[in-house]
Amino acid sequence: MSSAATSPLLPVGPRLGAVIAALALAAIAVSALGRLGHARAVLTASVRALVQLGVVALVIVAVVDSSPLTLAFVAMMVVVATATAGRRITTGWSALWAVLPIGAAFPVIGLLLATGLVPLDGMVLIPVSGILIGGALTATALAGRRAVEELQQRRGEVEAALSLGLSPRDATLEICRPAAAGALLPALDQTRTVGLVTLPGAFVGMLLGGASPLAAGAVQLFVLIGLLAVESLAIVVCVELVARGVLSARR
Repeated sequence: MSSAATSPLLPVGPRLGAVIAALALAAIAVSALGRLGHARAVLTASVRALVQLGVVALVIVAVVDSSPLTLAFVAMMVVVATATAGRRITTGWSALWAVLPIGAAFPVIGLLLATGLVPLDGMVLIPVSGILIGGALTATALAGRRAVEELQQRRGEVEAALSLGLSPRDATLEICRPAAAGALLPALDQTRTVGLVTLPGAFVGMLLGGASPLAAGAVQLFVLIGLLAVESLAIVVCVELVARGVLSARR
């Protein structure tokens, strides 16, 4: 095995900590100077990431050998993803409906478990579930926000469609679905450019871990196609909820 396979991609030490801190400060400064309005959010997100990754790393080590605890950890992922996506779209208890598009990850997870491609092993199930639930989170948040914003800006067109005899659901879908569909573009672009522009973490990590290029490529292909399936379903479900008035604009 080559030295690259036995060495970490980024050696953990004071230099790495200093670079991470410098990048975080740079992101905060650019956001503030560029008047993006997210300087405080960047700081908060950076600190939360530091704390959460440290805690989660310890928790994962403790739960991977227990199937019930592994499933509980996956359930926690769903709860956090639902809360995060829901509050991006609306407020109050209606935000909990975001659990339905987030749940788009579970048909794929269930298929992997049923076919034996992913064992009920915490060390495998947790990261795979995290990737798919994270994809559903991104798609739900983007699709939901774009849908409700489009409806707010084009309310007159919805009323015009209603006057032509369309049902409230159909009129709403006609306006918000094209905008919400744009939430799939990041996943599409990542899939189209993989290997040419991006070298995703799963692929690089497996290569550094000593896996063959064929095995690394197969796993990364599964991740990308799985994300396309999950995110497509999440967007469809999210748009349907918005069209039915279950998920509405923030108040």
